[in-house]
Amino acid sequence: MIPFNKPALIGPEFEYIRAALDAGHLAGNGAFTRRCQALLSEVIGSELALLTHSCTAALEMSAILAAVSAGDEVIMPSFTFVSTANAFVLRGATPVFVDIRSDTLNIDERLIEAAITERTRAIVVVHYAGVACDMDPILAVARRHGLLLIEDAAQGVGSLYRARPLGSIGDLAALSFHETKNVISGEGGALLVNAAQYVRRAEIIWEKGTDRAAFFRGEVDKYTWVDIGSSFLPGEIVAAFLYAQLERVEEITRRRRLLWQAYHDAFATLETRERARRPFIPEWCLHNAHMYYLLLPDLARRMEFIARLRAAGVGAVFHYVPLHSSPAGRQYGRCLAPMPVTDATSDCLVRLPLWPGMEPVQAAIIDAVNAALD
Repeated sequence: MIPFNKPALIGPEFEYIRAALDAGHLAGNGAFTRRCQALLSEVIGSELALLTHSCTAALEMSAILAAVSAGDEVIMPSFTFVSTANAFVLRGATPVFVDIRSDTLNIDERLIEAAITERTRAIVVVHYAGVACDMDPILAVARRHGLLLIEDAAQGVGSLYRARPLGSIGDLAALSFHETKNVISGEGGALLVNAAQYVRRAEIIWEKGTDRAAFFRGEVDKYTWVDIGSSFLPGEIVAAFLYAQLERVEEITRRRRLLWQAYHDAFATLETRERARRPFIPEWCLHNAHMYYLLLPDLARRMEFIARLRAAGVGAVFHYVPLHSSPAGRQYGRCLAPMPVTDATSDCLVRLPLWPGMEPVQAAIIDAVNAALD
């Protein structure tokens, strides 16, 4: 079986892990943590980058910084992972789900303003498949209504919106380094702070609610508990592995784009024959080839397609069950309006294997796809 995903080493991961062990510091916030944070801040252009043990943790920090509470509302797509909504539900807020665009599968920026009420506190966008949302009109809406703008850029490392790195545009952003992402550390994530007014509190929340960071800068003579927070830091072994990957993000992205383009070229005829629809990349986006998907005509043909690929030895998977139709989504959230594009996308989307190192088997995958849809 050709797996859907296979975590790939890029080079010096084990060398850096040994260096972390030799340094005698395995808890969080060591030398490799600081190197990762400095590199992320430099490459993405954020005021502050804080490594976290997951993207979920980064989103939960964002919810704390947004100061949402019971009765508040946060606008977001329903076609996303549960962490996008859970982070705000944990603070008592209500997710307000907005439909997605049929081309990019990102939140439909034209529907956001109609979802705003006097209780709205933030807008959360999700850059699906590493393809940028149309951020300029979304940013304009957020500023017009005085709302916090948060990027869920879990899939967006290495992608650009009008030459700007994803994660650098909103007030806050969350990244993922889960083993299924482009840059990996097994589990892992980062909070990016782009609005200067959130920097100091973000440090405090990250340091379990203490002013420890200020203490180490010599700004206070001792550190103490000053705010809410939690243990959001990853350990140094995770950070060491991640640093090896972050140093080579351009190489990783280049290899993935070649694989993505090989799929895209191979399946052009399928799209012409209306057997499946390929991904759409808007002119404002330089994508990172996070995933390659096909959209089948309906649920029955999607299920049959996945079964045929499995029989041919290819692991392919569907993606999200929409949050608005899930039990917790119905309990904790609400929809602006019917969600026809989200519902149809969830029924029809299939994700194909895409990971560095699969070059020798990609032709077999392409043959299996073409045979399954012939």
